[in-house]
Amino acid sequence: MAKEMISILPEAVSTAQLHGYLLGAVGPRPIAFASTVDEKGNPNLSPFSFFNVFSANPPILIFSPARRVRDNTTKHTLQNVLLTMEVVINIVNYKMVQQMSLSSTEYGKDVNEFKKSGLTMLRSDIVKPFRVAESPVQFECKVTKVEALGREGGAGNLIFAEVVKVHVDPDVLDENGAIDQRKIDQVARMGGNWYSRANLGLFEVPKPLSSLGIGIDQIPEHIRLSKVLTGNDLGMLGNVEEIPDHKAVEEFISSHIEIRSIISGGEREPLELKAKELLQQNDVLSAWKVLLAE
Repeated sequence: MAKEMISILPEAVSTAQLHGYLLGAVGPRPIAFASTVDEKGNPNLSPFSFFNVFSANPPILIFSPARRVRDNTTKHTLQNVLLTMEVVINIVNYKMVQQMSLSSTEYGKDVNEFKKSGLTMLRSDIVKPFRVAESPVQFECKVTKVEALGREGGAGNLIFAEVVKVHVDPDVLDENGAIDQRKIDQVARMGGNWYSRANLGLFEVPKPLSSLGIGIDQIPEHIRLSKVLTGNDLGMLGNVEEIPDHKAVEEFISSHIEIRSIISGGEREPLELKAKELLQQNDVLSAWKVLLAE
């Protein structure tokens, strides 16, 4: 006997609840890391998981910035595309997933998400929006059409982006010049906080703070330039509302003999390795306190 299913009429549940069912069931979804500029050339960078490739001749990518469910407002990406009709779609791999997540924080229109996420702006050859230098594949695109799917919160806006130039990192190619699916190491979105790493499976990335994270650009330089900490590590450190103060750091050190022992050695690298270990355990505040220890 077939198991009885839970059946749902879209109009019978809230948009937020329906959104959860859709995103939880339809996945893994590739990520369009979309770079745009406004009419004054100010850059914007934001990820979207309503995305895929729909044609090779002509080469067409489509992604959809949805109207916000909570207040029916639109994102800067959509506003910029309507003004300029250009976009760069950058592919996201595991090495940059935390920085990508940090960039999704809803910073003000005048804030450069490249700087906040610690990613490198790279000039495009044909379009005005910048490429993400860390991305393994970057598509410069001219927008041919924007189709609004509705006017209420949660409605998508299909952006038809025709690829006019492709940039591929040679490090992700195999001996035949094709993209090696293991080397490119892509990530995709699942429901909630979950992602899928194409070659290793599920992992979790907590969503950015509802309040604004400080961003990588506000991390002290001696930490930001560490040779131990990766972009993902810095992305996690940048997703805090404020840096722990001196008193909090002192209290943490006084209660952790291991940290005092590391400090007594007089070298930075062991502290950074300990902080990295704490970040792998998602203990971001303790990692901060270790990095600020003197």
